[in-house]
Amino acid sequence: MKIKFTFWRAVFAVIMIAGMYSTYVRYFHGLGASTNMTDQFPWGFWIGFDCLCGVMLAAGGFCIVGAVYLFNVESLHSVVRPAVLTAFLGYLLFIVGLLFDLGRPWFIWHQLIYMNPHSVMFEVGMCVMTYTTVLFFEFLPNVFERFNLRQPIKWIKRIYPVLIVLGILLSTLHQSSLGSLYLIMPSKLHPFWYSPALPFFFFGSAVAVGLAMTIFESTQSAKAMGRHLESKVLVQLGGALLVALWMNALLRLEDYWHRDMLRQILKPGYEAYFLWVELLLAFVIPITMLSFKKVRLSPQGLYLASIISLLGFITNRLNVALIGFETFVGHHYVPKWTEFSVTLMIIAMGFFLFAVAVRYLPIFPAQEHAVVQTVRQPVAGPALGEAVLNAGD
Repeated sequence: MKIKFTFWRAVFAVIMIAGMYSTYVRYFHGLGASTNMTDQFPWGFWIGFDCLCGVMLAAGGFCIVGAVYLFNVESLHSVVRPAVLTAFLGYLLFIVGLLFDLGRPWFIWHQLIYMNPHSVMFEVGMCVMTYTTVLFFEFLPNVFERFNLRQPIKWIKRIYPVLIVLGILLSTLHQSSLGSLYLIMPSKLHPFWYSPALPFFFFGSAVAVGLAMTIFESTQSAKAMGRHLESKVLVQLGGALLVALWMNALLRLEDYWHRDMLRQILKPGYEAYFLWVELLLAFVIPITMLSFKKVRLSPQGLYLASIISLLGFITNRLNVALIGFETFVGHHYVPKWTEFSVTLMIIAMGFFLFAVAVRYLPIFPAQEHAVVQTVRQPVAGPALGEAVLNAGD
């Protein structure tokens, strides 16, 4: 089969080559050669984006699964599989990103042997590992359907209620616990971002980002695969996103008022500028947009609002992980190009794996229907694969 050379494939190749070179520098020359992190600034861009943002961006899985199976919102059933796929890939790539940041990544399995139940990081590690396993089993039916394996599907369906409850519970625990990591740093993290309510902020932002990410991935998949966009589903997600944004904004406002920080955030300054960008992107602009019915009924408007809110919450996590510590450390941290290239490589791999899964597995409703129709006919495995492939074209 002849592979067409396109602009985006060329970009993907450049990103992967640069990322592989940076991987070589990281593992053969150490963190000092591949990053601008120091003993005073030991958590850099890989923790801020690859880990904190990566876990948050994968939150669509537990949000959509919880809405459909716990709150019986059947209209969202069509986006369950894409959301689970995004979450599964997100957590796998989060683990990959963590392997770059750890000083001795080959000892990552030590948490299973040398347990410290009093550590928040231990709780996060165990929850992430367990939830990734749960997502693996939630994702397996797509593979079984692709190869017409009916019996394993029945086995998965028997334990599916347990998987759903475990997934939501584990997600709630570690999404909030990521915020708890910073509770032990009241003298280091800037008051703009340090708060006793950080666990609630991290969980609330994960819910909002999960909804925004579902809108983003649904729109992008429809464009890439030539699918019909389900406007009713997007409108419902947009309404839920507006509510989630308001809840997050009011919680942040109440926290600033309770800690007497409202006057401080209005004073110009280095940290204040980053905070203003965060608040504008995460709350002011998307809430204003979604408050208009015309925007909520427009796929393009919802898509734009979701992107802006995603950028806002990404800015928030980077502010917490990076900008908030610069005053304490006494110098500005600017990631080295190799740090950026590794992150871009991980993101590119995520898009690539998502596209492959969507093309060859029954992820979307049209593909599910094609598989069901094919299963009813006595055809061989390759014919089933061809049906799924045609459904994705």
